[in-house]
Amino acid sequence: MKEKSILFQDFDERTREVSKYLMLIKNLEQGTIQLSMGVNKQKIRKIESDLEKTLKATSFLLLYNLTESTMRNAIEIIFDELSKEGISFDKIRKEIKVIIIKNIQNNHSPENLLNKINTIAVDIISASFDRDKLFSGNLDAKKIRKTAETYGFSCKTDSRKTGNGSDLLTVKIHRNDLAHGVKSFKEVGKDVSADELLKIKKKVVSYLKQILQNIETYLANKEYLNSSTETL
Repeated sequence: MKEKSILFQDFDERTREVSKYLMLIKNLEQGTIQLSMGVNKQKIRKIESDLEKTLKATSFLLLYNLTESTMRNAIEIIFDELSKEGISFDKIRKEIKVIIIKNIQNNHSPENLLNKINTIAVDIISASFDRDKLFSGNLDAKKIRKTAETYGFSCKTDSRKTGNGSDLLTVKIHRNDLAHGVKSFKEVGKDVSADELLKIKKKVVSYLKQILQNIETYLANKEYLNSSTETL
């Protein structure tokens, strides 16, 4: 049995979490799960409508969490690969050099940077990385495409299965509305069915999975290198 890629370990676990939650939502909507009340559970009642709406809205938080954690982990793995392979700054593609320089400007004082660096051409890459600064509530397919363009991995997916990530915009908007208190959970969850949530989840998961597959290919082919140095 082929060992699971590190890119997919956390992704698969979080995907299972979302899937189980959405199946709970579907069962609640169908009335096949109800509340047991009282010490001896002698009272059975349906889940209140407002609570069901709140639970549905929470699905968007889980889906956004899956999206952002997947992409953050993927970018971290790219930097880990550069560090593991001992890639020198002068050998990486220009776009990644720009990212590293911006990271240093934004996240590090000269003193802190010097404490992390022994061999500057190699260590500057990992020293510049800060996973907490990668994404902050702004992740959708457009941002992923921009990230792919910057790092040099493909953003192409099978649109029949993924919708090219278009559902990520819906997920991001609802997530931000909830996170910033623009809308209540009841408002966000009132007009969406369990089946609609499952369809969104299916396309989001398919999209992220294909992006991760693209990144696997990118790492295997060392496409993070400057093309002029690949054969040196």
